[in-house]
Amino acid sequence: MTHEMRFAPMPEEETKIDPPKKKRGLLVPLLIGVVLAVLGGGGGYWAVTMGPFAPEIATAEQGAESDTDTPVSLPPVAVAFVPLETLVISLGPEQAARHLMFTAELEVDPAHLAEVTQLGPRVLDVLNGYLRVISMTELSDPTSLARLRAQMLRRIQIVTGPGKVQDLLVTQFVVN
Repeated sequence: MTHEMRFAPMPEEETKIDPPKKKRGLLVPLLIGVVLAVLGGGGGYWAVTMGPFAPEIATAEQGAESDTDTPVSLPPVAVAFVPLETLVISLGPEQAARHLMFTAELEVDPAHLAEVTQLGPRVLDVLNGYLRVISMTELSDPTSLARLRAQMLRRIQIVTGPGKVQDLLVTQFVVN
């Protein structure tokens, strides 16, 4: 008694197994992208160091006919500084016991030193009024100091007159 098992032949369509498709052409675009990135980076570096966007730097070889390799020093700019009193500003009723301590100096032309020094109380009044209306969220943002400084400088320049105050140097800006 032998049993023979016969299997029905499988249809031809089911017996074929498709090989996995190869991903062609990924290497060439990748290499082109890498080459373009390197060329773009190199071109950008050249443009800002030696090309059209490079800063003009005066050296001894460019400006004078000397045999030394020392750079030519630019003449010092004549400036004077007017120190401002430290302002301690309360930050409003919603910020109980919070204060801003602000100290700065004004960079002025030496010819206008006496005039700007005499206008010190007006400058402090303008700064005090401006800093009192600044919100706590604005003071706590680290990127806002540059904007606040520019706003304060503009107000100081209006009080002192055009061309007298060149810059505002913030020496202390502490919120406690």
